Amino acid sequence: MTVNVTNTVGANNTIVLDGSSKIPAIDGSQVTALSATAFTTGTLATARIDAGTSGANKILQLDGNAKIPAISGANLTNAPGATVSTSDPTVSSNLTLGKKWVNKTSGEVYICTDATAGANVWTNVGAGSGDVKPYHGAASLYGFCASGTTAGPTWPNVDRIDKFALTSSANATDVGNVTVSRRNIAGGFSAAYGYGAGGDASPGTIEKWSHTTDGNATNVGDLLAGPTGVNVGCSSTTHGYVAGGDPTNNVIQKYSFTTDGNAADVGDLTRTGWTDHPGGNQSSDYGYVTGGSVQPRSPGQAWEDINKWAFASDGNATDIGNLTVGTWATCSNNSSTYGYTAGGATPALGRGNVIDKFSFATDGNATDVGDLSEATQSSFGISSSTHGYVAGGTNPDTSHNVWTRIDKYSFSSDGNAVDTTADLTLGRCLGAQSQV
Repeated sequence: MTVNVTNTVGANNTIVLDGSSKIPAIDGSQVTALSATAFTTGTLATARIDAGTSGANKILQLDGNAKIPAISGANLTNAPGATVSTSDPTVSSNLTLGKKWVNKTSGEVYICTDATAGANVWTNVGAGSGDVKPYHGAASLYGFCASGTTAGPTWPNVDRIDKFALTSSANATDVGNVTVSRRNIAGGFSAAYGYGAGGDASPGTIEKWSHTTDGNATNVGDLLAGPTGVNVGCSSTTHGYVAGGDPTNNVIQKYSFTTDGNAADVGDLTRTGWTDHPGGNQSSDYGYVTGGSVQPRSPGQAWEDINKWAFASDGNATDIGNLTVGTWATCSNNSSTYGYTAGGATPALGRGNVIDKFSFATDGNATDVGDLSEATQSSFGISSSTHGYVAGGTNPDTSHNVWTRIDKYSFSSDGNAVDTTADLTLGRCLGAQSQV
């Protein structure tokens, strides 16, 4: 073979560097053993790339539709999609609106329908039931105590509405008046208004007062005919409930927070004699009635039953457990997970200072978790997210004393109540309470 020494690129010609000391443009298709790091520009033919999904160490290549072919995604992280967990989401999961959450233990599926930080709402969209949402029964600003009766033995009714701050130990202030002075009223509350229903004077009326503007209450509806007083009240996010009443009555009534109007009969309590001062509690999904007595009251006769009914569907209550002792005229408080009864008249044992609690998650009996600073009955019950407040009330003996005192106790740890050093404007009991 003849080798031509020339600077022209061609067959059998030598390679001569160009003026920049570089190899001129030539065909390198048969060059082998080149380091891949030497290629800094240009493209490589697909045939030269080890691509595919059939084995390890392959380069992923889009298919003819410019899509990722079928491969295992078992090791992917931070990929968009549902959160899969062994538990339900919480109000503080704080994911984005529309995020999906799957509880792989229970099979429940949730969608975030409100992403407010610390107050998420997770709507159950699976075959199960029960949404995850903030507990509506926790106040953060004020407690309200409306109407009621003051010192015996004549027990005159009062018409004032007191308001006290939950963020300080300042005394309550008189911010308005109810439409009719009365006692034995069922309290209720929405975000915007407090409610009082029933009572021993003008017994069938439902009235409301503003939580945002100090002022007088207005009459907005009527209860069913029959119960005249000694009602118990609790609240869902949309309705106020009144249960029992005097004369002997076991009816559960409800009235709307969104539209002023009359109450409707939606169910019955388990006892026909729940007439005298039972307690009223609420979880996110259920209303509760605790304790109570009958008229005329026999010595030592008081119920210990705990009844509950669903807010989501009208119907009768069921008996789910017992208080530690039969009591009536008790004060009711609620955390997001427990119902509490504080004080009350316990004629059999004289335990008018006991704080009981029972679980919302599991039906069962209450436990004794502490004591009030002094025995009391017929108090106003207000609940924040952290504490139960017991305002006013009267001594559960025959002294006819009434209190201005406001006690509080912790929801996070069992223990006794303490006097906040704040007082109502007037000592009284048997009124309606609300909170915001």
